[in-house]
Amino acid sequence: MFAATAIDSSDKAVFYRDLATQLKALLEGERDSIANAANTSALIYQMVPDLNWAGFYFLASDEELVLGPFQGKPACVRIAVGKGVCGTAVDLGMSMLVKDVHDFPGHIACDADSRSELVVLLRDNDGVFGVLDLDSPTPSRFDKEDQAGIEKLASIFVAASSFED
Repeated sequence: MFAATAIDSSDKAVFYRDLATQLKALLEGERDSIANAANTSALIYQMVPDLNWAGFYFLASDEELVLGPFQGKPACVRIAVGKGVCGTAVDLGMSMLVKDVHDFPGHIACDADSRSELVVLLRDNDGVFGVLDLDSPTPSRFDKEDQAGIEKLASIFVAASSFED
């Protein structure tokens, strides 16, 4: 049975390295993408400080993301590609780090308490198939170190799951 261990978050590089080690251990031997998404979002939500939402959106078509496993308040179920932070990340083909969502044109407020957001792409051999989305009630909560750390976690999720079969 896996049990998350507390990690000191004062050094982000060390924090994300240790969190990546825990995620690999948590997902080891499991190929089901839904189970892995559920456990990945739960671990991130439990371990990453100052979050109010952590979860996945998967492309249901070239034009729409659909909600996947997550932790936090109920969320928007469908997001058009090109809309909001998640849809814009997919449309532009890049991660999005938004210091204050009130300053992001077209932000979709699924939770009015969210103030900053980090969205990283999920990619397999066929390209982008979804996003990993983190929200915080604190403006400027995320920085480039967080982005790099969460991108690494997303790559561990993709590698562990059945997307690359």
